[in-house]
Amino acid sequence: MELPVDFVCRTRSLLGNEYELFEAALAAEPPVSVRLNTRKGLLKPSSGTSIPWCHTGYYLPERLTFTFDPLFHAGGYYVQEASSMFLEQAVKTYIQKPVKCLDLCAAPGGKSTHLLDLLPEGSLLVSNEVIRTRSFVLSENITKWGVPNMIVTNDDPGKIGQLTHYFDVIVADVPCSGEGMFRKDPASRTEWSIANVELCASRQRRIILDVWEALKPGGFLIYSTCTYNTEENENNIHYFIEELGAEVLPLTVPNAWQISHSLKGEVPVNRFFPHKTKGEGFFLTMLRKKEDETIPIRLKTKTNKERKKEIVPEEFRQWLNEPEKFFFVNRQDAVQAFPLSLKADYILLTEKLAVVSAGVQLGEVKGKDRIPHPALAMSCVLNRASFHQTDLDWEDAIRFLRKEAVSLDAQSPKGFHLITYKDIPLGFVKQIGNRANNLYPTEWRIRSGYTPNEIKTLI
Repeated sequence: MELPVDFVCRTRSLLGNEYELFEAALAAEPPVSVRLNTRKGLLKPSSGTSIPWCHTGYYLPERLTFTFDPLFHAGGYYVQEASSMFLEQAVKTYIQKPVKCLDLCAAPGGKSTHLLDLLPEGSLLVSNEVIRTRSFVLSENITKWGVPNMIVTNDDPGKIGQLTHYFDVIVADVPCSGEGMFRKDPASRTEWSIANVELCASRQRRIILDVWEALKPGGFLIYSTCTYNTEENENNIHYFIEELGAEVLPLTVPNAWQISHSLKGEVPVNRFFPHKTKGEGFFLTMLRKKEDETIPIRLKTKTNKERKKEIVPEEFRQWLNEPEKFFFVNRQDAVQAFPLSLKADYILLTEKLAVVSAGVQLGEVKGKDRIPHPALAMSCVLNRASFHQTDLDWEDAIRFLRKEAVSLDAQSPKGFHLITYKDIPLGFVKQIGNRANNLYPTEWRIRSGYTPNEIKTLI
């Protein structure tokens, strides 16, 4: 592997005698890892080995044909780099009660889907992505994960920072120079330069400064990058200590994990190097904002005079398990549900931020028809008894995911059918006599018309 000369010189000075081992590790094949969505019933893969710092994470012996695995499209698991799953240790160590959490730079959704599994019940997750096109990818991945206590937004950190003292936790996996991805992404090597490192470090400080006011006093900021240098890591942490009064919190981890510590100064940080840990480069630090007088956000609730009664057809309520735990919003005949316990937060955030998606999109009203939305099929609060169900084999499931025609049994009743693969929902079709209309979203479909000769799936 050809590495930038300046990178070699700088990293050799940081690692000393370990550098040769580090460079040899970069030349090796990167590990493949996934994280399971246990809400959808997936069990440990038979050929997988556990990732020690993530209770649902597994290393796989080889890369699978993920695009052609229906369980991947069903949100049954997420393909995620193992080192970044270390987020679990920070959350489990310091967060024990329901919180309002912001995933600030969230696309494509690895950390957000992980947070939805980790945060205590009753928490709210706001997942933000500043780039509009990437926010739709983020929304798709979170929707497929199926947990309703989420809002996906598309805003600049400065705007979110105006929500003074609102969030208990902010996760900031900030854009970086990507040194930790040199093994997996050749383009990251050609784009690297010292000037870009300095630019990234400056941008990271601005991002944190912009959003800092939105963090409650006593709240937690989890700062992470996928890079090795100290400018974007230790130097920035020292800056947050000096300029913002942040306190750095330790994480206790077993020595067997071989997670490295600070390369500059004595602050407790966590570093992943590929010659020590099975994964890519990663850096994570837990910060706490100093206690101060809190300026609370006033959560708006409409008065009886202002509140318009939402007219929602009863069918939509019946499509959810425990519908009494949700409130319903009907916008231009598109109906969505959101946890009732978080209603005031929903009202505030939809007024203040650019919301891409929230809660569960149930469906829409078209004349006399009530058409279920694909997001409902993916939701873990779906009442499956409300629909006919048809389980497909692999070939038909791939046809469905390509948004091609799918034939149901001639005796199948008319109406909406929940389509499943290995009993895990994929979406809906509408049976109308001798054919079925495929309701899978065009933007989610498998675009490749080529099918590999050998298919390797998780199960």
